[in-house]
Amino acid sequence: MASEDDSNALTPIAILIDALKNDDIQLRLNSVRRLNTIARALGPERTRKELIPFLSDSVDDEDEVLLALAEELGNFAEYVGGPEFSSCILVPLESLATMEETVVRDKAVESLNKIGETLPTDTIKDQFVIMIKRLASGDWFTSRSSACGLFSIAYKKLTDDSSKKDLRLLFIQLGKDDTPMVRRSASANLGKFAKTMTKEHAKQELIPVFTQLAADDQDSVRLLAVDNCVALGSMLSTDENQQHILPVIRQCSNDKSWRVRYMVANHFCELAQSVGTEITKSELVSAYVRLLRDSEAEVRTAAALKVTGFATLIHQDIVIKQILPCVRELVTDQSQHVRAALATNIMGLAPVLGKQSTIEHLVDLFLHLLKDEFPEVRLNIISKLDSVNKVIGIEMLSQSLLPAIVELAEDRQWRVRLAIIEYIPLLASQLGQDFFDEKLSSLCMTWLGDNVYSIREAATNNMKKLTEVFGVEWAQNNIIPKVLALYTHPNYLYRMTTLSAVSALASIVGQEIINTTMLPLVIKLASDSVPNIRFNVAKTLHSLIPHLDSQAVQTKVKPCLSKLFEDSDRDVKFYASQALQLC
Repeated sequence: MASEDDSNALTPIAILIDALKNDDIQLRLNSVRRLNTIARALGPERTRKELIPFLSDSVDDEDEVLLALAEELGNFAEYVGGPEFSSCILVPLESLATMEETVVRDKAVESLNKIGETLPTDTIKDQFVIMIKRLASGDWFTSRSSACGLFSIAYKKLTDDSSKKDLRLLFIQLGKDDTPMVRRSASANLGKFAKTMTKEHAKQELIPVFTQLAADDQDSVRLLAVDNCVALGSMLSTDENQQHILPVIRQCSNDKSWRVRYMVANHFCELAQSVGTEITKSELVSAYVRLLRDSEAEVRTAAALKVTGFATLIHQDIVIKQILPCVRELVTDQSQHVRAALATNIMGLAPVLGKQSTIEHLVDLFLHLLKDEFPEVRLNIISKLDSVNKVIGIEMLSQSLLPAIVELAEDRQWRVRLAIIEYIPLLASQLGQDFFDEKLSSLCMTWLGDNVYSIREAATNNMKKLTEVFGVEWAQNNIIPKVLALYTHPNYLYRMTTLSAVSALASIVGQEIINTTMLPLVIKLASDSVPNIRFNVAKTLHSLIPHLDSQAVQTKVKPCLSKLFEDSDRDVKFYASQALQLC
């Protein structure tokens, strides 16, 4: 007869069985997410003998539940007693690796690799490799696809040459599979597998498979050859790359499918680094120029994003003579997405080319993009102005680009205005006080009355940053009087901005200015007819209290808050009560 302790120990499994048989998918999902709790309650031995077999029989469920199960099992080694017992987890994961749903299979493979990393060498040979062979010879393509993702972990942990050779031959077989999905999986894992073996084995056995997959009739298989070019290219010498990798890069960069060409453009810098400077200079520059002028906008977009990265890998003269003419064409490209991609990257060319070449070749392109009709293009240029300023200097920047920047300060797209505001403190610190007062000071006041709240908020933060740049005395003479004068404006939004500015500046202007200039004005606004103003007065006083002496708090702030606490508007009362607690 079972003891009371034994019957209690059975409870977690019984609960799990009931939960996994429930019609409610969320309940089943939650149960799977708590498997570690059940495993802890059972202990390692019962988890191996009862829980794992039960889970192996529970792989007939919704994909969402199976996905969670595959993920949880990857972290289960500690609950079954550690690496020496982890092989039992392979059983349910192998079943999940044969499922029809791709995300479930991928997660199962990921978890199998995680478990495989912890397994002893003997277990890898006796069980993990046998499982790979089982999956690789499965009738359904799903198991063969999953098998492709398991070779790297097993191969690097094996010590005998015979087992390693078996795995290489098996992978070659999968690379020639009749089903495109299996070939795609083989291609996706080829580079990773190659890195676990010697260079000679990779050259003799995997490169023929790589070449064959790169010429596959399915573009979804061919495009994966690009990643393999990067992986294999980094293993080979210049002559070997010239013989084996370069023909594939050429072939892919001219592929009839735009998706393959896009993949080349997207990985172009990595390709160039993997094959080396010599091949890049002699062969890849012309391939890159073709991609920048590709007939598909998606390919040109990907290539445009690599302009600066690729320019750092080649000589400046080549950039000016061969790359810049293409860049000039892209500035007026018919696709706004291409222009936007170029705008995020083109500013990085300034440090590559240096001051003189930037002024000569790039500044007019920057100006053109700053005036682009598509707001994202303008935004991307503005956000990278700093890198150009470091190269050409503030004087040249102010002469060439500042007029366009000032124009954008009133752009109809608020995100563009916001980007300009965020750049102003940096610009101010570089332009100097006199230049700023003459050219940009009035703009800062204009933003305070913007009809978009985010702009008004940014404008008040901007004033705080400007005060940090130019000092409190400058703020007292130039900004504070103008801002505080807004408290009588008929539009309540301007009066609200005054309160925001007071809160923003309070931490840096000092107690005297708050006491003599700001506090009296805030107290006046406490009797404003608009409730929103009154509760913001309470919030502003709350922020001022830490910066005031106790006398000012007790004689000026507290009476005002007490009056607001009696307000008929509940929001005003709420914020006033919060501030009173601080008093």
